[in-house]
Amino acid sequence: MKRLLVIRFSALGDVAMLAPIVRAAAEQYPDIAITMLSQQRFADLFADMPANVVFQGVNLRKDSLNDIVAGLDAYDLVADMHSVLRTIYIRSALRLRGARVASIEKGRIRKRLLTSGLLREPLTHTTERYAAVLASLGLPITLPQMTHSSGTGVGIAPFAAHAGKIYPIERMERIVAMLSERGIPVTLFGGGKKEQEILGAWEQRYKGVHSIAGKHSMAEELAIIRGLRLMVSMDSGNMHLASLVGTRALSIWGATHPYAGFLGYGQSENDCIQRPLDCRPCSVYGNKACKYGDYRCMDIAPEEVAQRIIDAYDDRD
Repeated sequence: MKRLLVIRFSALGDVAMLAPIVRAAAEQYPDIAITMLSQQRFADLFADMPANVVFQGVNLRKDSLNDIVAGLDAYDLVADMHSVLRTIYIRSALRLRGARVASIEKGRIRKRLLTSGLLREPLTHTTERYAAVLASLGLPITLPQMTHSSGTGVGIAPFAAHAGKIYPIERMERIVAMLSERGIPVTLFGGGKKEQEILGAWEQRYKGVHSIAGKHSMAEELAIIRGLRLMVSMDSGNMHLASLVGTRALSIWGATHPYAGFLGYGQSENDCIQRPLDCRPCSVYGNKACKYGDYRCMDIAPEEVAQRIIDAYDDRD
């Protein structure tokens, strides 16, 4: 039996987008033993995989690269889905052991053209880039078709890693209030202490609003998202978690753009809320300061967003 090592350490959304690719490879090549190497905190993303998939977790703050390499078995094939210094070191060491290695093509030049305004067309989706790595190793796969389940309630994840991705919090609170007034159950998602405090205050303030911020494991949050009818998020990890469990996601985009290839897999661009500004996208990851200083890309009326949520929530198709 051939052995395949798949590597991706971060970020949450990128690792979540990789999970359906690993599943597809495992299902379409049951005679291949697959090891998924990532950070231990992402183990729940690869739960309930086919029997030929094993997750191997590491702690990048404690484990040295030499320790990580020493803990790896021999592999016939290595798919580097990250292609950063850490993974280049690991794949190079495994190549010396005789493994056949392939790495992701990130399309940096075209992304630079996109953010500079010289290109106005969708780039290759990240999942397709992952699939291309496997194909170059002689393992072409058919990308899985995502179907959305119909649950109950709306999830709202109002935060993201960078300011350019975050819809103004005071406006999001207004949206929560409007949904509460309409009687739509709302579940709030967040992570850090400050986020927990903000969402906890909303929970106390509005009827039918419940915050789970900081209260559950990733596996438990995935189960909660699976039970929702709709997830509302930024261009953030929660959009990808919704995709992973088949929940429709309505996403708000500011400094970034779905054209960069990071829209949640199986989600529709019609469910992206965004302003058609010439300055968008100004960055791929939303980590650059707004050149105007006002993030006008996020100047979207809360009434407009709330109505989009209500329309999507009432759409049973």
